[in-house]
Amino acid sequence: MKFWKKAILTFALILPVFVLAACGKSASSTKNTTVKVGIMSTDKEIWTDIQSRLKKQGVTIKLVQFTDYNQPNQALEDGDIQLNAFQHHNFLDNWNKKHNTKIVDIGATYIGPMRAYSNKIKSLKDVKNGDQISVPNDPSNEGRALQLLAQNGLLTLKKGVASPTIRDITENKLNLKFTELDAAQTARSLNDVAVAVVNNDIAAAANLKPANAIAVEKITKASKPWVNFIAAKSAKDNATYKKIVKAYQTQRTADLLKKVYKGSTLPAWNYKF
Repeated sequence: MKFWKKAILTFALILPVFVLAACGKSASSTKNTTVKVGIMSTDKEIWTDIQSRLKKQGVTIKLVQFTDYNQPNQALEDGDIQLNAFQHHNFLDNWNKKHNTKIVDIGATYIGPMRAYSNKIKSLKDVKNGDQISVPNDPSNEGRALQLLAQNGLLTLKKGVASPTIRDITENKLNLKFTELDAAQTARSLNDVAVAVVNNDIAAAANLKPANAIAVEKITKASKPWVNFIAAKSAKDNATYKKIVKAYQTQRTADLLKKVYKGSTLPAWNYKF
């Protein structure tokens, strides 16, 4: 009888230790969700801050940096990344149609008007006959660049074309010559052309100051297709992705956008078009 009393007492003393050990193991093994997010290298400072904030919420973001607009969607489709954040709706619409994919927008980020820059002239009014102009070569951004030039009276475009190319120019009185480049190369072409039309993130990476632009794309109701966003492979509900969107759409991020892009970019999640 003494043996059983001793055994019961020993078990009673040891049991809390097992319980505490088990609880400790459970707490330490809490799963940390990892998400690979594809971004343009120019957005690194924005996303590094979001990465730091989400780590405290159990979400680890691994950033995969790209320099070519044609890569992040393919990486998303192939499963190399789970999200990307670099494009606007017009770009994605063209991509989905061309590649038969169903990539979707899960949360707005920013909108950045395109700007025209020059090392040779001070105004688009100074453009001369036969001058060379560089524009991005992807369908959506080339269209925006040409529309910017059309807004300033340098050319006329075919009506009803959402994403015009140089083949949709119906009037070119100054006989302007166009050089179609990968978007990342437009800023580098400034010494070779009279005017370069440059995306806002590429301009920031090249240290081009918005105040030095000789023309700026106007933001209107018609600008909605140019809103950038975080994209996923499908619209399936995902709590982790929602955390990432929520962390992006904050005043802290808005302040960082202003700093990184020197005022050239506007937060789009609350923008009134």
